[in-house]
Amino acid sequence: MSPDSNQRNADKLSGGSRPGEPASLTGAKLADNGDQAGRKSIVREYAEAIVVAMLLAFAIRVFVVQAFKIPSGSMIPTLLIGDHILVSKLSYGLQWPTDCKLQWSFPPVNCYTSTTVVTFGKPQRGDIIVFRFPEDEEKDFIKRIVGLPGDTVQLRNKVVLVNGQPLDDKTFTQRIDPGIIDGTVNPRDNFGPVTVPEESYFVMGDNRDQSLDSRFWGYVREEKIRGKAFRIYWSWNGQGNWTEWVRWERFAKAIQ
Repeated sequence: MSPDSNQRNADKLSGGSRPGEPASLTGAKLADNGDQAGRKSIVREYAEAIVVAMLLAFAIRVFVVQAFKIPSGSMIPTLLIGDHILVSKLSYGLQWPTDCKLQWSFPPVNCYTSTTVVTFGKPQRGDIIVFRFPEDEEKDFIKRIVGLPGDTVQLRNKVVLVNGQPLDDKTFTQRIDPGIIDGTVNPRDNFGPVTVPEESYFVMGDNRDQSLDSRFWGYVREEKIRGKAFRIYWSWNGQGNWTEWVRWERFAKAIQ
């Protein structure tokens, strides 16, 4: 191999300039290539960070805690319209989502039931839970548990009876309509008695006269429970004077 051939091969390996090409031009090309590689590396790092953040947010939402907004007044006075609440997914155990389907939104997977892998406890009377609405499982409802599996639940002239005993609910409920509706017309004020099936719960809204609950559509299956509401993290009124739009006194308020 001639010296000229060796020199040409050396130029190829080192990125040297071609014959007749100024060394400054070659250096500029190398710098430009380096800048492009740097930009690609930064874009890739940001993309990876975004993907990891989305996966973490999805995992937290599915397994740990999820935020919800209260859209109706069925839980007044405990929860007001515009309250933003946190719901614990770990209150009753580690849940594994089942019956899932893909969707073109976040989260990309929507699951309609769950299986408890590790049990921490069972839902108790008085717990406020979020669950899939039995008549339309695309919607989430929030109510308070009144009847446990095996309990007998009855309403007599607005008084809730559980296993034959009046439920002490005056501290967290309201009844705004003094009228009494006959049970043959509407189950709002006179209902039952019924026995709650196994692995099911009888739920009611705290706003007794204005709540669509188990009196009208039946029981909540345990696998449909999404979690237990435990705290208000933000509350938006949006009415009256602008200084009253935010309910500051409800920030970080525990839900009982």
